[in-house]
Amino acid sequence: MTDNKNEPISAHEAVYFIFGATGDLARRKLFPALYSLYREGKLGERFAIVGLARRPRTNDQFRDDVHESIQEFCRYKPSEKEAWNAFVEHFTYQSLDIGNVEAFKQLKAHTEEIEKSYDIPGNRLFYLALAPELFGNVSRNLRDGGMLESKGWHRLVIEKPFGYDYPSAERLNEEIRQVFREEAVFRIDHYLGKEMVQNIEVIRLSNAFFEPLWNNNHIANVQITLAETVGVEERGAYYNKSGALRDMVQNHMLQMLTMIAMEPPSRLDAEDIRDEKVKVLRSVRNLSSLDEIGENIVRGQYSEGSSRGKELKGYRQEDSVDPNSVTETFFAARLFVDNFRWAGVPFYVRTGKRLPVKSTEIVIEFKNVPNNVLFAKRQNLSPNLLVIRVNPMEGIYIRFNAKKPGNDMTVQPVAMEFCQSCQVGLNTPEAYERLIFDAARGDHTYFTRWDELAVAWKLIDPIAAAWRENEGKDLQFYPAGSWGPEKSEDLLTREGFHWWPVNGQDEDNVIWVSNTSK
Repeated sequence: MTDNKNEPISAHEAVYFIFGATGDLARRKLFPALYSLYREGKLGERFAIVGLARRPRTNDQFRDDVHESIQEFCRYKPSEKEAWNAFVEHFTYQSLDIGNVEAFKQLKAHTEEIEKSYDIPGNRLFYLALAPELFGNVSRNLRDGGMLESKGWHRLVIEKPFGYDYPSAERLNEEIRQVFREEAVFRIDHYLGKEMVQNIEVIRLSNAFFEPLWNNNHIANVQITLAETVGVEERGAYYNKSGALRDMVQNHMLQMLTMIAMEPPSRLDAEDIRDEKVKVLRSVRNLSSLDEIGENIVRGQYSEGSSRGKELKGYRQEDSVDPNSVTETFFAARLFVDNFRWAGVPFYVRTGKRLPVKSTEIVIEFKNVPNNVLFAKRQNLSPNLLVIRVNPMEGIYIRFNAKKPGNDMTVQPVAMEFCQSCQVGLNTPEAYERLIFDAARGDHTYFTRWDELAVAWKLIDPIAAAWRENEGKDLQFYPAGSWGPEKSEDLLTREGFHWWPVNGQDEDNVIWVSNTSK
């Protein structure tokens, strides 16, 4: 087993191995992230990147691929020729059959040559941009091929999906843990690398006018929306097995919920923070019976519709999709965190494809003032909101009540906003930059621990099992380009709430105090 607990934390002096180097993830995210880290001085000069895939490529061909990737997808563009050459000379490529241990022995010899050339002390980071069913085989061959025998640290970075359900995730984890200790495994959920998701704990814990109110005495409900305008595109075959529940809810949605609901950690230490997130997941009320699921969960599938004048086909008409599929492309739920802080506060979550706008937002709706006193007695007051905008707009929006200019003492909503993306613009770091840098430094804070992953699957599996038993009878259809099934509104309206529009869509009656994004 590898053991890196006592190694110095550094992002420098390492070899980065990209398995699946000719794939879409490497091209769109990993190579641009590495170049951005290099441009900002976070990689130093004593590093190397080895691309690995079955497809034959020369070093020059691979470097051309990297250049095209960065030219198209990176927030920094390749600079003058000498500076670019100084970066790309760190890249080499090796065709690799991941099922052949002898190929890994050849990789070991190649790696030792590179480490000698750049004076790298045996630190190795293995990024598996591969299908999950290959993780165990690659891990074993890294060990059996001698790739884990160097004196430095060895770290494994793996992408979701982490299994299809709890049993498959447990098998996958067991295969990996035969080779790598938990401390050396970095499970990426790229939403944890987003600026405003990482900002949640700062907003909460460094502002005296938020944390004292962060409980069921003052918060009426929490709403988390992750909306996508795209359909399943070329992912039809994958998505038909996954659906919104496994593709979005089990990971991204639950991660954002834990960041909102977690208790303040005793220290700003990775394990203390992850401990608190696990406690939240263990407190989420399990929904397992058909009656509980029918009352608290809505699943939908988009049918034919239109958006911005463009006709859109339904999910069942997409390529590689079963024309009788009951796979959900929309999920909405009313969840409860049954602990002392949050007892009784509904957490409403929704995610879907072919919705009107692309947006990820978290809305904290505070309880209103008593409706029979002072100004509330004379007019309907709008509740106070704190909105954390995660994607594509990044920032914080606060909505409160103030007097309307004039003499009639009319109260109306007032908005203040901090626009993160307006300040930083296109140079805001991408999630993968932060996460690769953290993995290279050995910082686990924004990676998913196994017990956290296990509890998440145990929340999701009963829902999936009930749906299988139901055979799609509860599936609701919604036109592509709409906000999902009407039934999703009922989750809130029966308790006197409603979904708050995202991206400030209903702000015509709001006075803006700060107007940074308008």
